[in-house]
Amino acid sequence: MTNSGWLWVLFTVVAAAAQTARNAMQRELTGRLGTAGATHVRFLFGFPFAVVFLAGVVIASGAAPPRPGPMFWLWVLDGAFAQVLATALMLAAMTDRSFVVTIAYIKTEPVQVALFGFVLLGDAVTLPMAAAILIATAGVVVMSWRPGMKGGLKPMLLGLAAGAMFGLSATGYRGAILTLGTASYVMAATFTLVVGLVMQSVALSVYLWLRDRAALTAIAREWRPSLLAGFMGALASQFWFLAFALATAASVRTLALVEVLFAQAISRFAFRQPTTAREAAGIVLVVLGVAALILAQ
Repeated sequence: MTNSGWLWVLFTVVAAAAQTARNAMQRELTGRLGTAGATHVRFLFGFPFAVVFLAGVVIASGAAPPRPGPMFWLWVLDGAFAQVLATALMLAAMTDRSFVVTIAYIKTEPVQVALFGFVLLGDAVTLPMAAAILIATAGVVVMSWRPGMKGGLKPMLLGLAAGAMFGLSATGYRGAILTLGTASYVMAATFTLVVGLVMQSVALSVYLWLRDRAALTAIAREWRPSLLAGFMGALASQFWFLAFALATAASVRTLALVEVLFAQAISRFAFRQPTTAREAAGIVLVVLGVAALILAQ
């Protein structure tokens, strides 16, 4: 791997850390805004920051934003609305009181995105990469699954479907970035982020206006904490997209499993919750899988 090639690792780790912070902020907002309102915050309040990021790239590079072709719009539509659908499926699964089981199924995403990337984009998946993806994914499942847990067919199907949609979203965004063909991967990633957030912000705003106007009022009332959550969401997305510009979606989403390690660290050191032997075994598998993935590049 070239020196520049290592940047995707840094970008992914920064994105995972920012996403962990954003998730914590969104959980705080859920009680005041409701699930739909708290979900919309990541798009609506993230969009202005993404525009600032794009303006900064334009000024720093002196280059104009790219002129996308028809395929870009198809890919970015896939990325944007697959992500919205994935979030809806995830929340639907969690209402069945099967949160941990659902997360275990959703975290099969790296396996699914490897398949989507290979079929739709021609992204190569070598045998060492495939082994690394399976090891890291198994680690997350081990950490999430508890003996005696009751899930059922419905949360399993919803969780797997959510993972598939998250995988299609990652593949769609990477496809959109690659079709731009610009010399600057930073410009391509940032432009794609802005377009995706515009689509999501407009679509969800219209949906809430038609179905739940009280949620829009609550979002306006809670604009200060929503602004911070939006910034962290935009920051996370910016680095996800930079990583997608440099590496396959499967590699990025597998390395992204370090987010689970961040969450475990917060649980251990901030909330003084002990780490069980099962969780420790899962952490070891995730670390081994991630290390093997980086070495396989």
